[in-house]
Parts: sequence; structure tokens; C-alpha cells
Amino acid sequence: MVAGLDRGLLARESDQVNINAIAEQLEGKCGPVKLGDSDSLQGRWRLVYSSAFASGSLGGMRPGPPAGASPFTLGQVYQRIDVFAKELDNIVELRLRTLWPLPPIVVEATLAHSYEVIGDNVIKIVFEKTLVKPKEGLEQVPPFTLPQLPEFLRPSAGLRSGTFECTFLDQNMRITRGDRGELRIFVMA
Repeated sequence: MVAGLDRGLLARESDQVNINAIAEQLEGKCGPVKLGDSDSLQGRWRLVYSSAFASGSLGGMRPGPPAGASPFTLGQVYQRIDVFAKELDNIVELRLRTLWPLPPIVVEATLAHSYEVIGDNVIKIVFEKTLVKPKEGLEQVPPFTLPQLPEFLRPSAGLRSGTFECTFLDQNMRITRGDRGELRIFVMA
């Protein structure tokens, strides 16, 4: 059902309703997820749908640039989870538009988070840093970390955090529901 919707960017309201209904059916049939000390989250997951993108904003319900008015296009989106180090990285490929005849500038941005499991299936993430890695002809430029405020000026962990509930999980697919109402569907990459 999510095929052809560009991770939700092309989803109409009827698509959103249908995808949510099917996700709810799957969640109901499989029962509650119990993450515990399991390593079932481990790996690299590819985002195939986000209801936040269907809102027309790359930030979903959080402030973000309008998807169509942005100076960049969104490439693949992954979530890499290391259960042993308690690290969760959102990895986003961005293509910055340039003037013709220059090729687009392509970078991979890794938004690094620490995480903890709360209860059976809620994951709390805390933003730590952003690493930018140039790609496609710019590999000679070394990866760099975006500057951060000094520790005493940084927002508290509470302001840099979010939660999501893992509502379905098997070896190939994961469904989550975020603290701002977004539905996300991932497949193992």
C-alpha cells in the first residue's frame, strides 16, 4: 500500500487513512511488542512511510520546511540502531539543488541520538549531534560534525528528546507511533 507514495510525501488523505487502518489491523493481530533486553531492534531500517511527510512539511507536526519549497530533495532515510551502544541514528540523504550545469550537492546527514527503552515498547531518544558526510563527487571533503552550543548553553536533554512507541516488530518490518501522532513504517535494509 505504501509503494509509490515516496515515504508519504505523495500520500493523499485517503492513502493516510487506509495505511493507518492496515497498520492498526497488523498491530491488533500481533499483540503488544515487548522490547525488554531483546536485540530485535538491532540493524539498519529503511523508512518506507511516514505520516509526518504526508502533512506536506518535512517536519510533520514539528516545524519544518514545506516539502515542495525546500532547496533540497529528500533521498533515502534510514534508522540505524545499535542496541549494545544504545545509539539510534537517523540517516538522511539530501540533494541540494544547484544552478545548471552544476550537479546537485549530495550529503548524508546523520542525526545521532542516544536512546533508552521505557516500559515494554516505548523508546526515548535524545539528540546528541549531527554528522555531515559529502557524497557523489565530493567524497574528498571529509565528514564533519555541525557546530554545537557550549554545554552550558545547550538545551536540556528533555528539550532535545522525543519518544515513540514500537507497535509492531518482526525480522523484516517495524511500525512505530511517535509522540506527535506520526505513524512510521520501516523495513530491514
